[in-house]
Amino acid sequence: MRPAGASAGPAGASAGPAGASAGPAGASAGPAGAGARSYDHSVRLVLWRHGQTQWNVEGRFQGQSDIPLDPVGEQQAERAARLLAALQPSAIYSSDLTRAAMTASPLARLTGLTVISDKDLRERYGGLWEGLTDTEIRAQYPVEHSQWRPPEGETSVAVADRACAAMERVADTLNPGSLAVVVSHGAALRLGAARLLGLPEELWAVIGPLANCAWSVLGRRRGRWRLIEHNAGTLPEPVLSDDR
Repeated sequence: MRPAGASAGPAGASAGPAGASAGPAGASAGPAGAGARSYDHSVRLVLWRHGQTQWNVEGRFQGQSDIPLDPVGEQQAERAARLLAALQPSAIYSSDLTRAAMTASPLARLTGLTVISDKDLRERYGGLWEGLTDTEIRAQYPVEHSQWRPPEGETSVAVADRACAAMERVADTLNPGSLAVVVSHGAALRLGAARLLGLPEELWAVIGPLANCAWSVLGRRRGRWRLIEHNAGTLPEPVLSDDR
């Protein structure tokens, strides 16, 4: 879990208010739903991070520890669900961890869709770091912390490959012109998106972390992916996340 810090996006991108686009440099801003300017993308994925948990607030590395949403997180999920329902998604996929499933639930209720669970959308496994604060990780594992490499945990490459494969599977189920919401976790979404976009590993950090209950939108057209929005749904705010 990283200490609270301001949300950062790719070069030239900035997070905007609900429904506003925060895209890569040169991209036109606009909502991703019905009535938006057409970007002629065949399919779109809304990559939605779960709401706040108590471990987020305490600065603890969650990883795959199954921590539920706190009351603030539940409120965040309800608010965001009302916005995302307006996009008329055709499917909802979610990590099988409780905090992601709880986040997906209000959207499923509003849309009438069944949430499809996929364990490959889980957060990065943090090994010996899970449950520790950032201060504790720095003190106990200074070398690994400097490399952001949790002992007995997953590597960034493994998480990117796993999450990217899950996202591609979701996209392959969609009809042209449709959209799916993918509910997951900060590191899994960021690393999976970086892999989808074809970024080399040394540039993965140009995609900043997602705030609780914020989302990114990616579109695939002719086999190529494009970042349409990043960290949308809120005004810029501290990011309480395992991600860095």
